[in-house]
Amino acid sequence: MHTVDAQLIVRDPAHMLARLRADWGGQRDLWVFGYASLIWRPEFDAAEHRSALVHGWHRALRMRSRINRGTPQQPGLVFALLPGGACRGVVYRLRRETADDELQRLWAREMPTGVYDPRFLPCRTAHGVVPALAFTLSRRSDAYMGPMADEQVLHILRHARGKYGTTLDYLADTAHALHRHGVRDREIERLMRLARSAGLV
Repeated sequence: MHTVDAQLIVRDPAHMLARLRADWGGQRDLWVFGYASLIWRPEFDAAEHRSALVHGWHRALRMRSRINRGTPQQPGLVFALLPGGACRGVVYRLRRETADDELQRLWAREMPTGVYDPRFLPCRTAHGVVPALAFTLSRRSDAYMGPMADEQVLHILRHARGKYGTTLDYLADTAHALHRHGVRDREIERLMRLARSAGLV
């Protein structure tokens, strides 16, 4: 019983936010790493943004979405930051004076169920390395989808629609945002070619 209670506490979003605030300390600006929708829909007031590279993690369309980009009956997919490889994205600097309020809003958006493992990752930029908050996903998470055949991906791209639109639109918006920032992601480019060959875009 104690083990179950401990697991529930660890995944509690409020508890996780308190731990992250303690790690950050609130005495310096807060950096946030965006690798998908945070690039094209950040929804916070950033004092600065930079292109960034993270080693040891990669972007993958492997996270099940039952609300935002799908339903329980037809789950969609969203990108997750998974262990291994490297990922190019964008880091945002939130001013210390307003960062806590911005963090609260960001948490409500990204962590309503506590699905991610938020952590500070060293992000390499043209002006040096900054420690940035990143929302990572464990392969042990119930939301993680393993490797999928292209036919399965196409079925999801055709049919999955949720509160914020389709998985297909989410993929396309991410692809276009990365292109605008000069970021090459070969798997996203492959998925877009797959969608085009199926007449979806």
